[in-house]
Parts: sequence; structure tokens; C-alpha cells
Amino acid sequence: MKNLLKKWKKWRRAACCLAAAAAFAFAMPGVEAKEKVLLDADMVEMFDDGVAMMILERSAETELLGVTVVTGNTWAEDGVAFTIRQLEGMGATNIPVAMGEPRPETIERFNKIDEETKIFGRGHDAHMGAAGYARPENWQAAYRSHYGGSTPTFGPVDEAAEDMIIRTVKEHPDEVTIMAIGPCTNLAKALEKAPEIAPMAKRIVYMSGAFFQQGNVTPAAEFNVWIDPESAKKVMRAPWKEQIIVPLDACEKMRLTKEDFFGFKHIIKKPEFNAMMARHYLAERLENISGPTFIWDVLAAALIVDPSVILEEVTMPIDVNDVYSPSYGQTLAYIRVQPEGTQKARIIKTIDEKKVLWIIHDIFKTL
Repeated sequence: MKNLLKKWKKWRRAACCLAAAAAFAFAMPGVEAKEKVLLDADMVEMFDDGVAMMILERSAETELLGVTVVTGNTWAEDGVAFTIRQLEGMGATNIPVAMGEPRPETIERFNKIDEETKIFGRGHDAHMGAAGYARPENWQAAYRSHYGGSTPTFGPVDEAAEDMIIRTVKEHPDEVTIMAIGPCTNLAKALEKAPEIAPMAKRIVYMSGAFFQQGNVTPAAEFNVWIDPESAKKVMRAPWKEQIIVPLDACEKMRLTKEDFFGFKHIIKKPEFNAMMARHYLAERLENISGPTFIWDVLAAALIVDPSVILEEVTMPIDVNDVYSPSYGQTLAYIRVQPEGTQKARIIKTIDEKKVLWIIHDIFKTL
């Protein structure tokens, strides 16, 4: 019995030492597992989607597994060109990029968008995104058009966006954070093909919606949801482990001033990124208006790399109105009894402005 007790004590000391060594190794800088993130974006240059992508690619806290491009701010063809160019500039051509296709119903709706806005009204933001201009022939033509006829050094993978989403989540079960900062078209298609991926993902973080205030593109709807309300409803009703939404409620408190924008531009050393900032629509806008503008998608990236930026939030069941009506695309939060099939989400109401600006500043120093 004494020998057995000695052996047990010896084993316990060894086990404790191993556990302590493992804990010490985990606590060492650079040893912690990075947050695996798959970005789904309606990509533009720099602010706002481009900077969000740069934060995920450059942060020590995250591993950017891939980028799926959706039609929204731009047609997906333009979005792929912008994604490729910015990844080239960062020396991150190893990041896979996949292009999504808009729903045929969305394209048909875009053809009647002027009539729709007359019937349903407009919000305070005149941005129409892809609904406001002709679709490019392909992403290569878009790249040449935007970048003076130059040739890209790499291109998107031969895989549909929804298939990349499915594959990535299944390759890393319970580990992938999906950051959805555009319309939910790609994600809805992925869920239609493989509904089992929702509970397999770690969580989904959106920049989307307007819950306790009016929309921006219409009096009822925020832009990302307005582009494809049917897809947004499908995705937000899926059984994700966790949903975090950064809506206009938070974004329209986060201001980007003229001094901020041109201060960031001054930090950049690489000519391709300087050129993007110089021709950015905010450059002209901030030069000619006295007030600030907002920041949107960057906030979703900021809370992934530093959750302490969240200052105020509520958790409520949510839904999307997909009925073609004046409130088409409105996001809803329920205080008491919610419709059957809805899921809860953490709705972010206030973000730490100073911390976000420092995150952007640190990223721009690397460009």
C-alpha cells in the first residue's frame, strides 16, 4: 500500500508539472491559437471592407482563412478585383479568394430599383451600390479598368463562394468565425447546400441591420440587408452557436473625421494604397463638408481582434422582414414573444471609438 501511495504521489507531481508546463506554453506570446476567420464581404478599396480585411490579415490575434466576395457595395466582379489588388499590396497572395453570384431575383430587382425607391422612400444615405451601375464583364476586366490595364499576379480559386464557406467550416469544426460584412447571399446559398455548417461554426459576426433606429438606404432598412433580405432572414434564423451583430445603432455613433482620414493617409508608405486613399470617395467628401462620416465594417473586425472595444450590447431574438413592402429589409428585435424560428443575437449598441481608431492606425503603419 505504501509503495502504491508513493507511486501515486510521484505520478501526481509529474502530471502537475506537465499541466503547469502546458499552461505556461499556452500563456507565452505567440503560442496562443489565433482566431480563425473567414471573411464574406462586398469588397471595396480601403474604407470600409478593405480596411476590415487588412485588420484580419495583419492582426496577431487572427488567421484569415479566406475571402468570399458577394455583390453589394459593388458587383462581385469588382469586389474580387479590389480584393486581389489589396492582398497583392499586403504581400498576402496566399489568401484564397472566391467569387459569389447574386441571386437572379436580385438582378431582376435591380432593374426596377428606381421604381422601388419611389414607392418605399429613401433613407439618409444615397448609396445604391451594385444597384446603381452596370455589371462588369468579368473580374479580370474590372481589374484592368481600375488599375490602368495592369495584370493581376493571382486570381480567385476555382470554387464557388458558398462551397468555400462549406469546406472551410467543415475543415475546422467549432473553430471558424465567419465575418459577414456584406449581404448574406453567399451564406444563404451555403446553408441551402449544407445546413449542418451553422452549428459547426464557432460564431458569426455581422455588420448588418438597424434595430433601434431607422435604416440608412431606406427609412426601414440598412444597406447590407436591403440588398438581399430573403438571404439575410435565412442566415439570421440558422442555428449558429453565437451571433454578434454590429448594426447602424453602433456604426452611426462611430465617426471618422477629416483629420482621421487624412492622418491615416499620411501614414501609408506604399504607393498603391496611397493611390486608393487619394481616389476614395471620402477624400473628396471630407474635403468639402464640415462634419464627419461613419465607420461600418471595420467595427466588426475590431471586435474580433479586441472584444474590449464593445461598450454596450443587448441580447435579443432577431428577424428580418422579407415581405416586399415599405419595411422590406427591416431588422427586428423582440423584447418578449418572438416569432417561431427566430434565433438570439448579441446586438452591439456602442463601440469604443478611440480603441478602433488605434487599431486602424496600427494597421496603416504596416502599409
